[in-house]
Amino acid sequence: MKLGIKTVRWIAGTTLLTSALGVGMVGVVNVASADEGWKIFGHDDDDEYGERRNGALKQTDNSPARQLYIDECAACHMAYPTGFLPERSWQKMMGNLDNHFGENAELDPTSQQAITQYLVDNAAENSSNRRARKFLRSVSDNATPLRITELRYFKKKHDEVPDRMVTGNPDVGSFSQCQACHGDRAEQGYFDDDSVNIPNHGRWDH
Repeated sequence: MKLGIKTVRWIAGTTLLTSALGVGMVGVVNVASADEGWKIFGHDDDDEYGERRNGALKQTDNSPARQLYIDECAACHMAYPTGFLPERSWQKMMGNLDNHFGENAELDPTSQQAITQYLVDNAAENSSNRRARKFLRSVSDNATPLRITELRYFKKKHDEVPDRMVTGNPDVGSFSQCQACHGDRAEQGYFDDDSVNIPNHGRWDH
């Protein structure tokens, strides 16, 4: 049986299209499998993606209130990302600056009010960031935590890090010293697991 030129072309075109679709579907499956692989192998259950997409806990603004927060608070310790704690925690902390973890950190009323408002406006409840929401979910409704390091989510993220690398490390000293291992970008809310570098121990790739 002889086939016309148009028929031959139609068969050839259909074959090529079917092959292309087959390759495309394999590619889709491979991409999906790779994405699952990232989660399976511990690449932070989408936190890093959430940081890049949502602005890393929204600590990159240059508002006067944020600058005041940095000037006053980062003079003594890291300016922690505001999405780490709920509103009530920031309010309680800022209302007791005369005994701020054993230190007197009192501010003039105007500065105290401005910083408190900034912290509340950008607290965990008011953040669209995935990591902030996970911090918030780890806080029970009747709790008002003041130490970020005592939150369940924080402990979960650091449960494989031996104390000797942190509290027993003279160049770190405490799990509250985020910038010691996460670098200068910690104040902006970037905590990519792949960039962790523990002083005296090197890259953390567990």
